[in-house]
Amino acid sequence: MSARTISSLQNPTVKAVRALHMRKERDETGLFVAEGLKNVIEGIDTGHAPKILMHGPDAASHPMMQKAVQATLAARGEVIEVTHDILAKVSRRENPQAVVGVFPQAFVALAEVTPGVAQCVVALHRVRDPGNLGTIIRTADSAGCGAVVLVGECCDPYSVEAVRATMGSIFAVPLARATEEAFAAWRTGWTGSVVGTLLSATVTHSAASYAKPAIVLMGNEQQGLTPDMASLCDVNVKIPMRGRADSLNLSVATGIMIYAATA
Repeated sequence: MSARTISSLQNPTVKAVRALHMRKERDETGLFVAEGLKNVIEGIDTGHAPKILMHGPDAASHPMMQKAVQATLAARGEVIEVTHDILAKVSRRENPQAVVGVFPQAFVALAEVTPGVAQCVVALHRVRDPGNLGTIIRTADSAGCGAVVLVGECCDPYSVEAVRATMGSIFAVPLARATEEAFAAWRTGWTGSVVGTLLSATVTHSAASYAKPAIVLMGNEQQGLTPDMASLCDVNVKIPMRGRADSLNLSVATGIMIYAATA
């Protein structure tokens, strides 16, 4: 399939890519948008080829652009040169990236997340903020975690905001989804420890014993772990607050717990 040029904002392909900002459209199509040539190459390097590769006129000469084009065409995807205005509309940014890729989502089944995948897996219960979720995925990638499991009604890891925050790690970390009941059943087969955070805990995160492989189970931004989720943990810990602030941002707290569990 050869490259083509689009200059109209009313083009059906442009409209379809713009629509991927809506979760309903992402859920129906199984697609998502990744912005920037670096992120597109990250996807390609981890075995994810774009279904659509959009680029501005200035991007064509970039040294890595040919790699992106070849990978897209080899996977029977479409390469489209577009105007700056189209990139701005697709990205919803005044200063958009020069390259945008549309990729298939890649959730894995919960049963595929096994104790042998890595020494740590992150589980998030009802996380609401896409920026937090994306940052946690990036941290999980940095620490070599085996997967991120989304439990209950969570925000979409494939939203544009979450994907931006992953800085390319969206392609590197397996993502699984589960209901609370499915997670509780799956957890019974886990051979390592399940560790959660609670304000009422008496053990600090640095003093706890983490039997590897560990599941780091974190609650959402407002409520933390619910009693039902906390009851699934082998041990609950607290991260001490030494200043005036009485809590940490979820992504920061999760990062501290990941590195405590993998030390």
